[in-house]
Amino acid sequence: MDELDLLKKDWNKKSDSTKISAKEIYAMLHKKSSSIVKTLFYISLGELVFWILINVLPYFFSEAYNDQLDLVYTNKTVLTLINVFSYSIILIFVYLLFKAHKNISVTDNAKKLMESILKTRKIIKYYVIYNLIVASVSMLIGLYFGIKFTPGVSDKLTDASSTELFIIFGVCFLMTAIFVLCFWLFYKLLYGLLLKRLNRNYKELKKLEV
Repeated sequence: MDELDLLKKDWNKKSDSTKISAKEIYAMLHKKSSSIVKTLFYISLGELVFWILINVLPYFFSEAYNDQLDLVYTNKTVLTLINVFSYSIILIFVYLLFKAHKNISVTDNAKKLMESILKTRKIIKYYVIYNLIVASVSMLIGLYFGIKFTPGVSDKLTDASSTELFIIFGVCFLMTAIFVLCFWLFYKLLYGLLLKRLNRNYKELKKLEV
């Protein structure tokens, strides 16, 4: 049996009062689920604005930031393409959440509501995984270019022994791991609580019989 087709066969044997009660519970779960997904949508919008500000403000107000960008990205087209790709992913995520909210808002069927909840959970899951991968890669690239283009540091690395290089790269990976862990904890707090509530609604819907 499909996980979304979890309604019991003996529903018709129940009394009218039980049916009315189930309808009321469904209406409550529907409202709560719609509200949760709407909140997730607004959070994603806030995150989009946050990352735009983080990237744009230093560009206009920090000469050191611009100098570092010039060292790392000698070709401005590459930097532009990276930013366009990153923001496109976030915009797609925002759109999918908006669509999920709309689907939940208009549905009057328990099975469709459960399907929408499952899709929303998958959207959040894949988005968090994507961000963790991007954070890891960005941190490693940032450390690499930061070391390579910092005056004096690259010269010292040239003369460093194998043991010293191993320690340096080990520290870089450790810093990346800590950074990604903090990132994961942030998303766990930001999205985790809402997803738990959404999952609770999903479980309650599975108990309903219509």
